[in-house]
Amino acid sequence: MFGYRVPAPDQAMLISGGRRGQGGAPFRVVTGHGKFVIPVFRKVRFLTLAMCESEVAETCVSRQGIALTVRAVIAFKVGNDTESIVNAGQRFLSDQDQMSVLTGRIFAGHLRSIIGSMTVEELITERQKLATEVLDTSKAEMAKIGLIVDSLQIQSIDDGDTGYIDAMSAPHKAAIQRQAQIAQAQATQASAEAQQEAARNQAEYARQTAVVQAQYNAEVDRAQAQAAQAGPLAQAHAQQEVLAAQTDLAQRAADLRQQQLVAEIVKPAEAEAERIRVLALAEAERMKIQAEAAASHGRVALDRMLIDQLPQIVKEASAGLAGANVNVLNGADGLGEIAAGLVGQGLTILDAVRRNLGAPEGEGKKDDGRDDPRRPDSDAIEIR
Repeated sequence: MFGYRVPAPDQAMLISGGRRGQGGAPFRVVTGHGKFVIPVFRKVRFLTLAMCESEVAETCVSRQGIALTVRAVIAFKVGNDTESIVNAGQRFLSDQDQMSVLTGRIFAGHLRSIIGSMTVEELITERQKLATEVLDTSKAEMAKIGLIVDSLQIQSIDDGDTGYIDAMSAPHKAAIQRQAQIAQAQATQASAEAQQEAARNQAEYARQTAVVQAQYNAEVDRAQAQAAQAGPLAQAHAQQEVLAAQTDLAQRAADLRQQQLVAEIVKPAEAEAERIRVLALAEAERMKIQAEAAASHGRVALDRMLIDQLPQIVKEASAGLAGANVNVLNGADGLGEIAAGLVGQGLTILDAVRRNLGAPEGEGKKDDGRDDPRRPDSDAIEIR
């Protein structure tokens, strides 16, 4: 629209002519909105509200009298309030670049003043303190010209060829170098230790690999040896079983032969021994009968004759027994029973003869069959 003007977001529109501005200012200030301006009767100018920058490189002298070159950067702008805009517009509207020049000169003066009250050590170690003091001392002065400082940065402090800062930093440099050397030595040692550890790990891995390989080879050799021995071992086991069977067979044959020898030799020998013992018993009985006959009266001759015949009778009986096949059913007790039976039969015969001779004719002792030597008794003896 004709005559309607709108300032940019970072500008302040100053309208001169006609009515005066706030506080008796020769212009009205418009920011953030447009305004209808009558041509010819009103004049419009624009003041920047954007951030500006000023660089300062000033030679200052410290409290110790050491010349220092200080470089700083100041970031500033026109204040957003109407008073600041009016103050800045009255001073810089026609040449707004002068704001950076004037700001640099103001801060250069304050830097010289504050650095003169500080030592080089304080300046080096407390740069933020220096910047804060410069800002505090320049704030009121900058406000008078409508400017505000957003930040102040001390870029460098140089003592030129005096070498004071280098001398001051020499112990720190030496300490830093020493620490760097120590760190380098530690790093070298750590690297060597790491290399040694890696070498040990490689050697250990190689050893373990060799051990595993040897164990594997040993297992393979053992399996091959077992496979090679399987046939001979099986044959040896078979031969061992054959020998065991043959040994068992030989043992059984020996047991059978022993039984045969017992039946063929030991038993007949025992029978012969028993026969001899029976003869000895018969002889003893004969001697006893002879003694009894010697003491008797009236039958001495007859008894003598019978006694003389008794050994012959027993001998005949024993001779028949020797040629007979005797089965002893109850062992050694059976042999004794045979001998006792023979002697008993002889005595029975002798007693029968005596009774027949002493009794009247036809009056022999009634025979109930119990004294018949031919009758088998309860003894388990069989003579064939």
